[in-house]
Amino acid sequence: MDDHFGTLPGARDMRAYVTRFVAHLTERNRLPLDYSVASLRIVDFVVDGLRQNRPERVQVEEALRGLGAYTGEVIVRRAGGQWVDFDAGQREFFGQPIGVRMPDGRAWNPLGKVVNRFEVGGPEESVQRLYLLLHGRSSRRVAC
Repeated sequence: MDDHFGTLPGARDMRAYVTRFVAHLTERNRLPLDYSVASLRIVDFVVDGLRQNRPERVQVEEALRGLGAYTGEVIVRRAGGQWVDFDAGQREFFGQPIGVRMPDGRAWNPLGKVVNRFEVGGPEESVQRLYLLLHGRSSRRVAC
């Protein structure tokens, strides 16, 4: 990963961050990251691949951050969520500076879910499963 993926932007700039990350990742690996719900299986697969050699989290932090941001962007585009900057209490609770708020007001932590997938593994930490179990989804889709 290049250094420009190191720091997460604020909520307002997340779509551009994810777009750059996806372009960079798919350029090298030809992964079909098309912002579909089905593409979240690929995120699970990539994270599982990152786990294989048991690297320290810091060694794959940028990739995890980008994959978490991608997961969040799928939620934004497909379920009507909105990127939000977490307040101090939410940052402490979620361990992340940013997340997604659903139309029903609930906040979700896709970046943390990807980290959990990396650290814990298993089907209960699947990002695709996170999407499928989301409460407060809107039937309205956001234009890509």
